[in-house]
Amino acid sequence: MTERATGRNKERDDEAPARESASSGGSSPSKSKKKAAAPRETFDKKTIALVYDFDGTLSPRPMQEYSFLPQLGIDPKEFWAECGRIAREQGADPLITYMHLMYKKAKERGIRIDRADLVKQGRDVELFPGVEEWFDAIADYIKIRAESHGVQLRHYLVSSGLTEIIEGTKIRKHFHNVFASEYWFDPYELPYPKRVITDTGKTQYLFRINKGIEDLGESINAHMPESERPIPFSNMIYFGDGETDVPSMALTRKSGGHAIAVHPEEKGRGFDTCVELFRAGRVDFYAAADYRRGSDLFKRTCLLLDRILADIRVQEEIWEVGRF
Repeated sequence: MTERATGRNKERDDEAPARESASSGGSSPSKSKKKAAAPRETFDKKTIALVYDFDGTLSPRPMQEYSFLPQLGIDPKEFWAECGRIAREQGADPLITYMHLMYKKAKERGIRIDRADLVKQGRDVELFPGVEEWFDAIADYIKIRAESHGVQLRHYLVSSGLTEIIEGTKIRKHFHNVFASEYWFDPYELPYPKRVITDTGKTQYLFRINKGIEDLGESINAHMPESERPIPFSNMIYFGDGETDVPSMALTRKSGGHAIAVHPEEKGRGFDTCVELFRAGRVDFYAAADYRRGSDLFKRTCLLLDRILADIRVQEEIWEVGRF
């Protein structure tokens, strides 16, 4: 599922004749030889990463509310309230609590749900307007606006939701990589959490994107000079919907990147949260979760992309000048 970030692109200069060198003692000059020049590296910080939360950002509601909870006959509000109560009483992590409680409720009702069932449930997940067309539209915009040759665009998903459900959604194919919570199914009577991604834990995956270490079996703790990191934070935009995304938004912006907060069309608590995030300097912009061309979200994202593309061109020129 994971892919390693590509290494530096290289190009070779044309082979040129080596200079003739005269030998001592007045002997005749040696014959000219053609010698391959060393490869010339190119400026390689041209990958732009758009990183998204899922629930409330790309989809209006938590993904478990579309199929999993309805088939168990459970009211979503009651389920989340119970999760919160148990987590507080037991001093447990809320995310581990919800992952455990989902399958506990299924077992109580005699319903067995395996990995394939969860993937199928992804088909029922609703998306905000324009999400399905968004990825191609942004790619088209970058092709038109980029002045540097070889600019690449990648989309990443970092979510506390479930990998299995995400895999079944219509948009999974657009993501270069997905980092989300996940179950172990085989060794246990009830599925057991294999990976839990908390609000603060999301920041680890931003560093993985930044350093190009997307294989979760590899540590990201070793120091890596900024010059060696394939995707600078300045080339990133993080999309989130509220307080749970604050650590990721803060890290991205503090590191030179950008963040956008999205909210439902109707003004309410989600809108107020976005305004607070904007006033606190946590995000560059906020907008309604309308991903269609011409929307405020599309236009404000394009403004940030213009800034990133311009910076890439400037840095590329600085790199070229510095070679000599």
